[in-house]
Amino acid sequence: MSGDSSEGITIDGSVLEGGGQILRNATALSCILGCSVIIENIRAGRSSPGLRPQHLSGLEICRDLSGGKLNGAEVGSQKVKLVPGKLKSGSFLADTKTAGSVCLLTQSALPLMLFADNPTEVRLRGGTNAAMAPPIDYFIWVLKPVLERFGITFECILNRRGFYPRGGGEVVVKANPIAFIKPVELTEFGQIRRIFGLSFVAGTLPIKMAHLMADSARSVIRRFDKNLQMNIEVKKETDRTAFGNGSGIILVAETSTGCVLAGTGLGSRDVKAEDVGFHAGEELVRNLEQGGCVDDFMQDQLIVMMALAKGRSRIRTGSITLHSQTAIHIAERMTAAKFTIEKISEKQSIIECEGIGFENKVLSS
Repeated sequence: MSGDSSEGITIDGSVLEGGGQILRNATALSCILGCSVIIENIRAGRSSPGLRPQHLSGLEICRDLSGGKLNGAEVGSQKVKLVPGKLKSGSFLADTKTAGSVCLLTQSALPLMLFADNPTEVRLRGGTNAAMAPPIDYFIWVLKPVLERFGITFECILNRRGFYPRGGGEVVVKANPIAFIKPVELTEFGQIRRIFGLSFVAGTLPIKMAHLMADSARSVIRRFDKNLQMNIEVKKETDRTAFGNGSGIILVAETSTGCVLAGTGLGSRDVKAEDVGFHAGEELVRNLEQGGCVDDFMQDQLIVMMALAKGRSRIRTGSITLHSQTAIHIAERMTAAKFTIEKISEKQSIIECEGIGFENKVLSS
């Protein structure tokens, strides 16, 4: 990987997982820390290398929130430079103009909103339920309560669902600034208290598909533990609450110690509704069987917060994912935070980090 220079920190966008996550984490840390970043070899190993529209939207919202400057930011570009300014509060808009995931946009925007000088609102448009990305329901029902353990509170309003290929979804995220991020200790799994979820269809798709997804998911969970309390809502979205045809399911497990884990599924023309529900159920059960305090998709989304936190964080996880390894690499590359991974069994590890104790200068002065 290229070294640092007077122009800023240089990040190799092809390292490890080599995807858009490197862009999101590097640009967020760049804006918060006030250091320029150059990201090269962006998505070099992908079939369509370089920036896609959703990646460009993520860069642009970081630029806007930081009052910064972007060079090389266009679809297909494999090298960009971001020179951040001062973090801003106010109202902002990020529109992928495609079905690009709005949830991935929030991964870039939310950390910046926390260190602004006043409340910030970001309106995000695109796909709320998209392939290769967590659904908006995961962001609200799973990520939000976990981030609250870090002292992070925010509001996320789902105005309208949007799906491939036209997008059209809209989410509004509102956050108040905080003085610093608290460290967390998430190491005790506890007992599973309940499982709840949502199985939905939108557009011209029949409600029967939502029932099939829910029934299939229930059967998988009952084989895991027939005594678990389960409440999976079945819903037909209206033309006001969704744009276009789409379907999906989310299953959420809560434990006695406050752990929140999930399994999700996205409907597709090529996959039967029963199979979508079955795979979502299997995903949840796999996460529960591992005994981690966060699921596989949560791991990497907490790394930036752990790096910035004021103190030592410890989180029990399942097997360390490549996304988590990549997020740790970027965090250590851009901050003085130090991570250690302790493997405690074949299925479990503990991620520990001594955060840099970053403070919001406006609130701490």
